[in-house]
Amino acid sequence: MHSGGHKVSRFGATILDAEGLRLTADERAFFRDANPFGFILFARNIDTPDQVRALCGELREVVGREALITIDQEGGRVQRLRGPQWREWMPPLEQVEAAALPAEAMYWRYRIIASELHALGIDSNCAPLVDVAGADTHPFLKNRCYGTEAEAVAEIGRAVADGLLDGGVLPVVKHMPGHGRAMVDSHLDLPVVDADAEDLSDTDFAPFRALNDLPLGMTAHVVYSRLDDAPATTSAQIMDMIRRDIGFDGLIMTDDISMKALSGSLAEITRDALRAGCDVVLHCNGTLEARAQTAAAAGELSDVAQARAEIALAARITPDPVDEAALEARMAEAMKGAW
Repeated sequence: MHSGGHKVSRFGATILDAEGLRLTADERAFFRDANPFGFILFARNIDTPDQVRALCGELREVVGREALITIDQEGGRVQRLRGPQWREWMPPLEQVEAAALPAEAMYWRYRIIASELHALGIDSNCAPLVDVAGADTHPFLKNRCYGTEAEAVAEIGRAVADGLLDGGVLPVVKHMPGHGRAMVDSHLDLPVVDADAEDLSDTDFAPFRALNDLPLGMTAHVVYSRLDDAPATTSAQIMDMIRRDIGFDGLIMTDDISMKALSGSLAEITRDALRAGCDVVLHCNGTLEARAQTAAAAGELSDVAQARAEIALAARITPDPVDEAALEARMAEAMKGAW
């Protein structure tokens, strides 16, 4: 681990996005100065495999290191790589419900996804999503979940994480400490969950406790009103609970701070999230000026966050070459139960 005195080695406490298929001159200058911990790609950044590889190369070149590059490639509605060049996937919940051996099927699904990502230079994926679905879970989230029972969700979440890790892609477990009870879309509104602490601990928090050894996690923009009146992302009490009770010691990033669930300026939200205990602020879909405001407010990673970041990055492996058709055959076997 680098000591705090080596300023050149300290990452900015942000994960940021780019506007298009290649970096603009202004973006290159900004990223070089801001030195974000990592980057996130969206559909607007995706055209051809060669173009994505070139963009990933540019992002790493401007910060002078093998920076983390992540993406939302859950499958179903939330996937940035699309056909015909990449595989189209059914929603996670549909695949789980259709599979004779759900955990095995989901392992192979995400091992294939990891193979597709790694070939492009993308070395992280914002999955597994281990929010426990319920009768009232908002439709924006429901079919992205893996089930309605905490133990089964945790088992499938572990399989998803292992599939990604085995393919050289770092998983980001989300949305901590659990988004499943939210009855509104946090992209548009602030969900409030009024379940008591014991019920939350036994169900919503349980899969995160089971996966507390994973290197990266993402917060939920959800208020747990029996625990605190601030959203988890900006709640010191919730963040402390994630660290102590759930036992997660990986690098915690916020969900996108430009989502409507959070109020205040980008700089205020950034400072509040870091003060609460998040390590890194994720800011997406803003102007270059908005990204600059976020980066300025975030500053550099704290000592403990830098250590977590370096541990996470060290978990990346170079996977052995695979035959994706063979992986698909294994997935098909698990779907039918021929395991």
